[in-house]
Amino acid sequence: MFFERVEGGDRAVLVHVEFPESDNREDPQEFEELVVSAGGDPAVFIGGSRTTPHPKFFVGPGKLEEIKAAVKSSGAELVLFNHTLSPSQERNIERTVECRVLDRTGLILDIFAQRARTHEGKLQVELAQLQYQSTRLVRGWTHLERQKGGIGLRGPGETQLETDRRLLQARITSIHRRLAKVERQRNQGRRARARSDTPTVSLVGYTNAGKSTLFNALTRAEVYAADQLFATLDPTLRRLSIPDMGDVVLADTVGFIRHLPHKLVQAFKATLQETAEADLLLHVIDSADENRIENKEQVESVLEEIGSLDIPRLEVFNKIDLLDDFEPVIERDEQGLPERVWVSAQTGAGMALIEQAITERLGDDIIARQLALKPSEAALRAALYQYNAVLGEDYDSHGNLLLDVRIQKKDLRQLVKKNGLDPDRFGVSAEKEFFEH
Repeated sequence: MFFERVEGGDRAVLVHVEFPESDNREDPQEFEELVVSAGGDPAVFIGGSRTTPHPKFFVGPGKLEEIKAAVKSSGAELVLFNHTLSPSQERNIERTVECRVLDRTGLILDIFAQRARTHEGKLQVELAQLQYQSTRLVRGWTHLERQKGGIGLRGPGETQLETDRRLLQARITSIHRRLAKVERQRNQGRRARARSDTPTVSLVGYTNAGKSTLFNALTRAEVYAADQLFATLDPTLRRLSIPDMGDVVLADTVGFIRHLPHKLVQAFKATLQETAEADLLLHVIDSADENRIENKEQVESVLEEIGSLDIPRLEVFNKIDLLDDFEPVIERDEQGLPERVWVSAQTGAGMALIEQAITERLGDDIIARQLALKPSEAALRAALYQYNAVLGEDYDSHGNLLLDVRIQKKDLRQLVKKNGLDPDRFGVSAEKEFFEH
């Protein structure tokens, strides 16, 4: 007979097992940070090693007894595993240690549930939680296997387990419909930005790399930023005006983590679409983190899963204020394009370098030349000023106005169409298809 579940507590026994031959190793330090971020109080940390997980308990019988003893001695109400457990393993361990057991996926879901702020974010988290819980109903309590009885409860012949499963599936279907509506609304916004030729720059990176702090430093917004894992869940978009570039839309997105549960990737599809359809990704990396190389690879793994690996990326090594004598700098590739930028979002050092790098990566379509305008073309002069395209002006001996012009091709395309101009005047007549787009 199963024991009754106790009310949830925050004092926890942490379990981490090393599998030497596995490529899916977890980081014990990151595990502790996850627990603290969830509001947990790590009471005991139990480590161990195995060649393969035990099919019934994940850990061996001896280690299981050690966990049970730690639960009793520490007064913990919860056992957390830094691994993914099957529903049957979770049940078997609970039955032995007589307290709640939660795996890494359940822990991350709990953090997400705490952090979600917007209606969309809460729907996404609820969807992931329901999908996670649906696999665990099978191993539920004994009362779920009984048919309902009593006055007003007789008739359908359903067990409580079947009823719960049916209601849960109905809720999942309802959330899918509502998220589909949100996705359609987001797609409309993206199409509007595409029509206006406004490029999108999306911040991606490992959780707690400083994306929101960088977002605030660039846009002067007040997005919630904290030194904790998954401080940001809900996407935030702001318009950012960059010198010599014009306006771009900057998107702050959810942080990634190693072995991010696939259900979360699916649930946050609408959010991650901002990344999948960006013109440039700013991959924010914690330069002071000793695991930054591994974290970078994990981010690239998630980018591949959502189909964003081929989008141009600019690496932003953040938190240089935590390094010794390191100044902001742009590093370039063999073609001279910015490849990575070293900055500190906390102190604001290097923000101008990021804007310069974005301009060079997205602004390679900039036209720079001198234009001679007749006195009768004052309207064109005014239009060029509206696009902030005039760097300076002078007059020649014939009274013509000489303008030093620097303008993006997307703005030039609008200007040419609106004023019926000849692209040849700007030296781009060979790119006829561009202006017919």
